[in-house]
Amino acid sequence: MRQIMAAAESSPLTTHVLNTGDGVPAARMALSLHQLDSKQMIWNMMSVGTTNEDGRCPGLISRQAFTPGMYKLRFETGSYWETLGQTCFYPYVEVVFTISDPDQRFHIPLLMSRFSYSTYRGS
Repeated sequence: MRQIMAAAESSPLTTHVLNTGDGVPAARMALSLHQLDSKQMIWNMMSVGTTNEDGRCPGLISRQAFTPGMYKLRFETGSYWETLGQTCFYPYVEVVFTISDPDQRFHIPLLMSRFSYSTYRGS
């Protein structure tokens, strides 16, 4: 596992978290990237990080480490809302997705409020 650095290399996988309830980026939200070991059926943590002031977390994974397989991004939404003095319905959000062509770029935004969330594959 590696810790994400602010000035990390360009990642083939990016995310952007938006607090749609307040209309602002979700800054300082903890998140982690995991890959499924398909033989043992366990998730291996690849990296951890925190969103910046723009709600982005650069450097999630290097091009070399990005291989075909199943991944998940886990967003610590409960802790984020707690820091704002609020409660939420979802203590965390996990977005699971499959990568078949790691040469492409993948963008996975998370749009969230205290009681809902949505995601999609962006570009």
